[in-house]
Amino acid sequence: MTSSQLLSIILVIPGIFFLVAAARLCMETRRQVPLSCVGKWRALSGLNVFFIAGYLFFIVIQIKQLVFPVEIVTGLVFLGGSFFVFLVIGLSKLTISKVHEADLEIVRTNSALVQKNTELEQEIEGRLEAEGRARVRLQHLTTLHGIDMVITASLDLRLTMKLFLEQTVSQLGMDAGAILLLNTHTQTLDHGADWGFEGMGIRQTRVRLGEGSAGLAAYERRVVHIDDLTAQPNTFVRHELLQKEKFITYYAVPLIAKGQVKGVFEIFCRERFEADPEWFDFFEALAVQAAIAIDNATLFRKLQESNIELTLAYDTTIEGWAKALELRDSETEGHTQRVAELTLKVGCALGIREDELDHVRRGALLHDIGKMAVPDTVLMKPGPLTEEEQQIMRQHPAFAFELLSPIHYLRPALDIPYCHHEWWDGTGYPRGLKGEQIPLAARIFAIADTWDALVSDRRYREAWPQEKVAEHIRSLSGTQFDPNLVDIFLATV
Repeated sequence: MTSSQLLSIILVIPGIFFLVAAARLCMETRRQVPLSCVGKWRALSGLNVFFIAGYLFFIVIQIKQLVFPVEIVTGLVFLGGSFFVFLVIGLSKLTISKVHEADLEIVRTNSALVQKNTELEQEIEGRLEAEGRARVRLQHLTTLHGIDMVITASLDLRLTMKLFLEQTVSQLGMDAGAILLLNTHTQTLDHGADWGFEGMGIRQTRVRLGEGSAGLAAYERRVVHIDDLTAQPNTFVRHELLQKEKFITYYAVPLIAKGQVKGVFEIFCRERFEADPEWFDFFEALAVQAAIAIDNATLFRKLQESNIELTLAYDTTIEGWAKALELRDSETEGHTQRVAELTLKVGCALGIREDELDHVRRGALLHDIGKMAVPDTVLMKPGPLTEEEQQIMRQHPAFAFELLSPIHYLRPALDIPYCHHEWWDGTGYPRGLKGEQIPLAARIFAIADTWDALVSDRRYREAWPQEKVAEHIRSLSGTQFDPNLVDIFLATV
């Protein structure tokens, strides 16, 4: 064997090992090969076996020194190698195509993911914006609810407006605010309340309807907005009152309730402020709340004034009736007022409520109103009354009931006119009530009436000393008078 033949054998043997390893890889990978590549993969596997056989045959020829045309073996190997290269390039092309398609799919997927991410970012941004708007609206609703609570809790107009400004000005993003109230007599807008001002100039505000920004807002019933109060000319006419405040932005909205202008809500900002539609809706909603508060407070004040006037009219009428009765019998002049004061004094000592004392006072003033139906021949008789005349006189509590009970306002005051002649032991008139069946006010008044009658002069007798009167009242304790009240009365007077 020549050296060249030995060298060729040495070079072929590693190739056989590589081919065997390749064959093994082919066997391991055959199940993972796509269907479109199975044919080519099998051809490659077959060529691999062919090369192994060719290499072995080449070694055998060299070792055995067989006579065989080496050119044929070489040609077959070259043919198989070229076919092998063709298959490899084909598979590589297919692989490159698949890889390219995969790259395109990855690019499309990435584009879709980028688009989806953009959409998600936009959606998240939209949700955050919606949450922000919802949070602002919730804050607005909370503010409106708080204002409702303020309106419900207080009918003091000045206090209500002060609390209103404290809760709303900052919510509107402004620095200061003021409520101007319409004076219907002078047709001017006057200062009602303010918040956030450094000076007191705003409290000197007095603007006629139709003049200045506030007057225009009230007169034309619209929102007035000034972007820059420092720019001239503008409709704001109170620069000298607010020259130290350094305000820039200004808004004024009319306060309208039940179709009537109640005033103007003004707000100021020391920076330029750009409002959106939602802010304007909130601003106008606050104006409605303020107008309702002003209207409620005004109605309550007028109702209070009407009630006071009506009560004074009633009390003046009652006092007039009592005076008329005293004028009819000049001998009892001042008796009604004195006995009413005594009854109230004892009632206070007993802890009777103030509202009930008002009815006690009216009842005491009207205790003898029933005597208006008693003839003068009986009422003014100087001597003792006959049995028949006494029966007529004893009807005056019933006459009082008939006269006063139709008057709803005076029904709570009926206890004294109707029951002040009832006795503790049940022998009184007109109904013969006994003990605590007799109203408390009537029991107090009965003692006071007797006391004042006895300590006062009458045409048929002189006044008794107070000691004698006190002894007389004690003697009637448990019969005519409530024994529990006698000592309290005598200690009070």
